[in-house]
Amino acid sequence: MTKELPSCPLQITLSLIDNKWKSLILGELLFEGTQRFSELRKALPHISQKVLTQNLRSMEESGLIVRKIFAEVPPRVEYSLTDLGYSLRPIIEDMIRWGKEYRAKAQ
Repeated sequence: MTKELPSCPLQITLSLIDNKWKSLILGELLFEGTQRFSELRKALPHISQKVLTQNLRSMEESGLIVRKIFAEVPPRVEYSLTDLGYSLRPIIEDMIRWGKEYRAKAQ
């Protein structure tokens, strides 16, 4: 987290979850727990391997997730949220709640 942050707190938050995939990855890790790369791919079937990799790296650099590599053959890698990542839980839950309310009103 060495990059310079915007002065606006809302802009800081949005820069950390700046696309739909990051929000969906956060949701998976929040509600399903630690997952392997293949599990995330299965849970998010429309994401490409490249985009998932890019978003995971970005979220790791931001301190939201941690990647744990196991010294096995074949190598195993698991992704989980850091305490900072878990602190986004109320935001993700509010987004889910709002989406449900919007869907109910839009129908």
